[in-house]
Amino acid sequence: MKKVLIFTAGFGEGHNTAARSIRDAIEHIAPDDARVEVLDLFESCYGRLNDLVRKAYLAAINRAPRVWGKIYEWLDNSTMVETNLAALARMRNALADVLRTVEPDAVVSTYPVYNYLIDEIYSDGRERNFSQITVVTDSISINSVWYRGFSDYFLVPNEQTAEVMRNAGIPQERLRVFGFPVTHRFADLAASGSRSIPGSGPKKVLYMINSGKKQAPRLLRKLLKLDDIELTITVGRDIALRNQIEAVVRSSERKVQIFGWTNKMPELLHANHLVISKAGGATVQETIAARCPLIISQIVPGQEEGNARLILENDCGAHSIDPDETVEWVKKAFEKKCELWHSWFEHLAPLSRPAASLDIARFVLSQSAPENAPIRRLTAFEKPTFQPTKKLLLCDLHTHTVYSDGKLTVREIVDFYGQRGFDALCVTDHICDPTKFIGKVSNLSGLVLTPDQVPEYFETIEEEKKRALDKYGLILMTGLEFNKDGLTKKTSAHLLAVDLKAPIDPGLSIKDTIKEIHKQGALAIASHPHEFQTTWGKDTLYFWENIEQFAPLLDAWEIANRDDIYNPVGLKKLPFIANSDFHKPKHIYSWKTMVHAEKDPEAIKQAIRVNRDVAITLYRDHKIGFGYGDVEQPARLDESLPGSLLHFNEPAAIQVRA
Repeated sequence: MKKVLIFTAGFGEGHNTAARSIRDAIEHIAPDDARVEVLDLFESCYGRLNDLVRKAYLAAINRAPRVWGKIYEWLDNSTMVETNLAALARMRNALADVLRTVEPDAVVSTYPVYNYLIDEIYSDGRERNFSQITVVTDSISINSVWYRGFSDYFLVPNEQTAEVMRNAGIPQERLRVFGFPVTHRFADLAASGSRSIPGSGPKKVLYMINSGKKQAPRLLRKLLKLDDIELTITVGRDIALRNQIEAVVRSSERKVQIFGWTNKMPELLHANHLVISKAGGATVQETIAARCPLIISQIVPGQEEGNARLILENDCGAHSIDPDETVEWVKKAFEKKCELWHSWFEHLAPLSRPAASLDIARFVLSQSAPENAPIRRLTAFEKPTFQPTKKLLLCDLHTHTVYSDGKLTVREIVDFYGQRGFDALCVTDHICDPTKFIGKVSNLSGLVLTPDQVPEYFETIEEEKKRALDKYGLILMTGLEFNKDGLTKKTSAHLLAVDLKAPIDPGLSIKDTIKEIHKQGALAIASHPHEFQTTWGKDTLYFWENIEQFAPLLDAWEIANRDDIYNPVGLKKLPFIANSDFHKPKHIYSWKTMVHAEKDPEAIKQAIRVNRDVAITLYRDHKIGFGYGDVEQPARLDESLPGSLLHFNEPAAIQVRA
């Protein structure tokens, strides 16, 4: 079993996109022969400080691009990284622990700083027993930070970038041109022949609004005046921007698709004929992979200059400096039977490498060192097997992801719980009652599932279920937390639905919602039904105040939620479970449910319904590693993110209902 570690950082989405795409590709082509994990040690080691630095970086490139351009130029011509590694001592130590513990066969970096830390770790002359591969996520304007640190190979997105690095002194034998590792779904779409070509019908334009927000309403108004244009807009998680865009659309009476955060970008790019967006690394490379011509609306000085040059020098798009010029380029693209569009489309062909992540995955596996000695015991890299017998199952049935107010994606939360040996996990993102005032306000917050996101939410979790089971032996279930908030705590209720098969209208009454949950064979659970003691938040006492009505209807009540234990639930002898109400990594250290049952969703649910062989445990984990010489967990990793390699330990306490 080959072991691959991929290191990334959240300073620009291109690094994370590349890391996740390579991981997914390796798991796609070698599910039984390799195990791969993505780690962001900046986030793991520095937590809130990393968040502040990342926000400062984003503010600099979006609000003061010229200032950032000067900083970028200074980094290119200085040795600041090499001479200030002492500032990253915590991360260096964590990286050394991970390399020593995991003993990877290959280390892939999509962010260059890791190479400098590895250089320092092995500065004593010890031999590196892994292949070291750097995936360069920028094009043409390559900062020297990328290649001043050692790497066995540099994988670059195009020949122009390879030429830049050859001129900088990188030997040809250490360079490989594979393309940018976009998700392998681009390869699937390319093979399917589903690429949309403009014909006699409406021309489809995708406007991805990101940092150029000030110009967005003005540009949108002008685009809406164009006849024969079918417009789709993405606004990310910016609710204020979405409200502004929706107001503009309403005033035009034109039909426009508006997306918030979505993981359907490959499909959107293949369905549209033209993209308007900034010259971000991931954006440019994804449009190239989909052969969707790009009109660049903004260029951040430094790394984005090379991305723009890639589009302009290969004549597969345009750059506009204001909304009027953007609209003119849209008109030119589609006039004269789309002559310019077809020219751009043909020029994209030699650049487009939709299967780049798969090619990179094969290369990484080919460069992995020989297999290590046999594994000494079960690890997170092994594929579990199961027996159809009862066992003690560790469960968390109340968790949140980025689809509402959580910090992790669905995939990340699967990895986070899977690496810790959990047996069952239910994702239960918030959804609000739009018939209530608070529900209407909450739907504008960006912190709850909106109606347009629900189908994607169900589809995303469904797609993760097989990987969770195959890789970790983790049963993944789809759920929702129905927020039925009133103006007071006694009129507010949160209702968990565990193991749903299809969406449920959040505007139904509580009793009707419970009926619909039960029709799907799912569990209806009272979430934090009593007063919080240790967690800030609005109490939700409606179920408790109306216990006579709801005790016969509900399958279970949370007797513990994160750090709170609700003794009255126990005194009433109500069926109980315990959950973390997980929003971010440190919430893992909280109350959980343990069920003695067969490892099967129906068996788990039935045990909870009858409330026999159910226990609660205060979860703790104390070790780091995959079983390759465990070491005590350093304090610096106490709040580590997915991929931090924490190992599940025995429960600290247990309460059993006979």
